[in-house]
Amino acid sequence: MRIGIPKEKTLEEKRVALAPAGVLELIKAGHTVYIETGAGVESRFSDEEYSKLGANIVYSREEVFQRSEMIVKIAPLTEEESELLEERQILFSFLHLALSKSKVVENLLKKKITAIGYELISENGNYPVLNSMGEIAGQMAVQIAERYLESSNPKSRGVLIGGVAGVAPAAVVILGAGVVGFNAARAALGRGAQVIILDKEIKKLRYIEDIFDKKITTVIANDYTIARGVKFADILIGAVSIGKDVKAPHIVTEDMVKTMKEGAVVVDVSIDQGGCVQTSRPTTISNPIYIQHNVIHFCVPNIPAMVARTASYALTNATIKYISMISDLGLEKALLDNIDLSKGVCSYNGYISNEAIASIFNCEYKRLHIFSNN
Repeated sequence: MRIGIPKEKTLEEKRVALAPAGVLELIKAGHTVYIETGAGVESRFSDEEYSKLGANIVYSREEVFQRSEMIVKIAPLTEEESELLEERQILFSFLHLALSKSKVVENLLKKKITAIGYELISENGNYPVLNSMGEIAGQMAVQIAERYLESSNPKSRGVLIGGVAGVAPAAVVILGAGVVGFNAARAALGRGAQVIILDKEIKKLRYIEDIFDKKITTVIANDYTIARGVKFADILIGAVSIGKDVKAPHIVTEDMVKTMKEGAVVVDVSIDQGGCVQTSRPTTISNPIYIQHNVIHFCVPNIPAMVARTASYALTNATIKYISMISDLGLEKALLDNIDLSKGVCSYNGYISNEAIASIFNCEYKRLHIFSNN
């Protein structure tokens, strides 16, 4: 199969879809890989490194799309990129179609693209690709928030996250006990913070209590407890685990944000799916924060891109088996053989195969015809 890896140009994305190890695995299996020049530079992978492994370096994004049967990306498809797609291509990327422009969806349908979203691939209730980035985002959320608590930042609280003898540590309140929340809790506890984590599922909270030996306060999430936690927080981390839904709910209202301490920091990790804080809006790596109601908001959708090399390796580890499966077996057999992979398919052969996306864009929904003739 011919596999194309374009250079990411949206949201200041610094990751590359496949690290050299993944490219080598595909080439050794007899596949052809096209990589746009400079695609790995921000992750410190040179064109020469890819070329030595047998990849073909091409010098325009258009050429990557024209030569490839499958496009492997990271950032959600832009309208411009959707125009470059070729008839019946396979697209493998984070999609987050619920937040896409209607023109993107129209092009997926018109060109009969099979679009597979990393974020929707699930195995036994887990999301392996999404979780690989969640591990990074959770740890980074604490690292980022700690930086913005420092007095060098405008309107910051000037608080040391771990405190010192006789001075209380920062209160880190985490909404969601999934992969992002778990890793954020671990990082915050390691820095000496007072950590409070809220979730609707008692099973997840019991796991947190067990793993961290009751060193973290766990609270069932509801409107009342969320409001209290938000008001108490020096750092608020939005790590809502949304499962099969495609858009995060606003569980923190603007009125709740107004009650926060002056200079408190919100890191809304759920912003790539709409955000779980009502006052959140997407920001960029070069301009990551804004202040609203005297609260510092950090809402970068692609937090793992801030550690691009680590993230590119982690993403490759999570996706290569699926990419290899499609490349080795062909699309239809891969989807038939792996029901987990098929759960990520959002569009196929000119129709929407994800019911939630079909509802958002008022499109006809059909099950994958691979599995049903209905």
